Amino acid sequence: MNLFKHGPFRLESGVELPALEIAYHTYGELNADRSNVVWVCHALTANSDVADWWPHTVEEGRFLDPKDHFVICANILGSHYGTTGPLSVNPTTGEPWYGDFPHYTIRDMVSAHRCLADALGIRQIDTLVGSSVGGFQAVEWAVTEPERFSKLVLIATDAKASPWTIAIDETQRMAIFADQSYGERRDDAGMQGMAAARAIGLLTYRGSLGYNLTQQDHEPNPAVHRASTYQQYQGEKLCRRYNAYSYVAILDAFDTHDVGRDRGGLEVALGRITAQTVVVGITSDIIFTPAEMRALTERIPAARYYEIDSPFGHDGFLVEHEQLNSIIYPFINNQTDHE
Repeated sequence: MNLFKHGPFRLESGVELPALEIAYHTYGELNADRSNVVWVCHALTANSDVADWWPHTVEEGRFLDPKDHFVICANILGSHYGTTGPLSVNPTTGEPWYGDFPHYTIRDMVSAHRCLADALGIRQIDTLVGSSVGGFQAVEWAVTEPERFSKLVLIATDAKASPWTIAIDETQRMAIFADQSYGERRDDAGMQGMAAARAIGLLTYRGSLGYNLTQQDHEPNPAVHRASTYQQYQGEKLCRRYNAYSYVAILDAFDTHDVGRDRGGLEVALGRITAQTVVVGITSDIIFTPAEMRALTERIPAARYYEIDSPFGHDGFLVEHEQLNSIIYPFINNQTDHE
């Protein structure tokens, strides 16, 4: 992991962070003319180590092959995996921010990415890749600086947070806020609430097809149901590696997502994208449905739509690596015609 340190960082709200740190990973080597950069924007609770959370992508013969590409992923603003967020020490007070961390937006996340790219001397990015909340960032960045990107890959995402996705987030926040320890100035505050929030989120990530395929009981009328223990395990697993303050902060930022804000609306904003674009939907995704993904494709000039057939819902982008690679590898490596 690498660490980039920046001076004061002004948020879209006008609030200024006294300092900004960004953790990032790179894979492969930058070529002589700096034309082989692939930038990955990660999702909700992931980190900058793409090889850790996105199986079979940073490998030979895959679309993030470090032999051919210089792959970069930066940990997002508000996360606790090395980038400034609620558990970071506020240099003004000498104590962690916790719930006092300023509200920020997807646009602020992208501004932080831009600072890092400029500091690294990366003026041109061949391909920008984003899935889920990572796709929010990728859309925003491609609209903000269309000249910076040659290709754009958007997976299971959208150009604006919908009432449905905001409702999912609010339900998770309600679970966290119901934990009476949330708000206490300690790293492990709100853990029981976050475990419940994660279990709620998983229902939307996988959907009924995924659960019914993988969580069937192995014996009739068991005393403990496999689906129940799975929910409990996933909640506890997140609590071992994450914190409720960052979780809430990122959900809040998620809900601000609207690339058309102050730009004349979605149609005008998305019309600014000049990168060759591939949009990938997932047949069983109930968060970003195939219909919504097709609508996104139609708003981006000359974008092309592909669809992954999977029973694993939104999480299909993490599971169906073979299907994903068959779409993205030829596109990134200029092996397909794109009109």
